[in-house]
Amino acid sequence: MQGFAGFMWLLSMALIAFSGFALIDAATRREDAYRAADKKTKPFWLIILGLAFVVNLLFPILSFLPIIGLIATIVYMVDVRPAIKGLPGGGRSRKGSSSDGPYGPWNGGR
Repeated sequence: MQGFAGFMWLLSMALIAFSGFALIDAATRREDAYRAADKKTKPFWLIILGLAFVVNLLFPILSFLPIIGLIATIVYMVDVRPAIKGLPGGGRSRKGSSSDGPYGPWNGGR
């Protein structure tokens, strides 16, 4: 019985790490990338993945809610994330403008 409890604890920690990774990944993507990929909106996915993360922290893994959270996290990871990563720039937030080169802005010497 102790081995089963240890396995369930490890499974629970893996589920928390998986949903946490998905939440952080969703937070670092650009807002317009979600619309360009036609995958709802960034706030929608942040709310869904945030709820999945909190549910995984609060409830045991064999209850109903963590399974729903796992399904939502899997949908994000196998459908939304690849669609956003397939866009130019990978959907990541950028600090500079599109004309920035490795040593500063490139404006043709103007």
